[in-house]
Amino acid sequence: MARKTPRKLPGRREDGATTKAQILEAAGEVFAEKGFDRATGKEIAERAGSNSAAVNYYYGGIEGLYADVLVEAHRRLLTYDKLLALAESPGEPTEKLKILIGLIARRITGPESSSWALRVLSREILSPSSVFPVLVKREILPKKLVVTGIIGEILDRPHDDPVVTRCTLNIIAPFAMLLVGNKQIFTQVLPGFNSGEPEVQEQIVEHFQRFALAGLAATAAALQSDDH
Repeated sequence: MARKTPRKLPGRREDGATTKAQILEAAGEVFAEKGFDRATGKEIAERAGSNSAAVNYYYGGIEGLYADVLVEAHRRLLTYDKLLALAESPGEPTEKLKILIGLIARRITGPESSSWALRVLSREILSPSSVFPVLVKREILPKKLVVTGIIGEILDRPHDDPVVTRCTLNIIAPFAMLLVGNKQIFTQVLPGFNSGEPEVQEQIVEHFQRFALAGLAATAAALQSDDH
């Protein structure tokens, strides 16, 4: 049977890469609104301006599409290439970590916090799907190795040392909470925490940086004391 191609629409570029990207964007919006379980390929294709065969044609089905949406969402939070470039750049590891914390904190607390990418990640963290292992393999684990490498340098410990693992958890936990937390509840429980104003956002960024680096400094001091 001949494979159907997406119907052509006036005013759109018809190259495959553009159509595929349009489907991905539409899917991100639908998945953010409804979640993986309630989203349909038909609705996604219609929102992208394509026919219902487009999801299968470009992604092999809705599960393959969702996997690519998750990966793209994580990349929009921070790409592996950008993270690796930061880790391999000259400078002290504490400064690299400070920059890294700033990048993530600004993305999560800034205007882009309402983007489909962060909402999709939030849904997936709260209720992991069958596709979650794909995200772990393609994005989370490679990035984790880079981050634990930076933290390991600060503590003078291997990246897989249990102390490094615990410190990594302490540093990323606030971001995970902000990612999955309901903003209205945050406003009620912690009034003034994130008003959306740039000045307040920078105060939050600076606090996360200061808190993380102080915790690592205290941990490093304790490790030195134990070694003597």
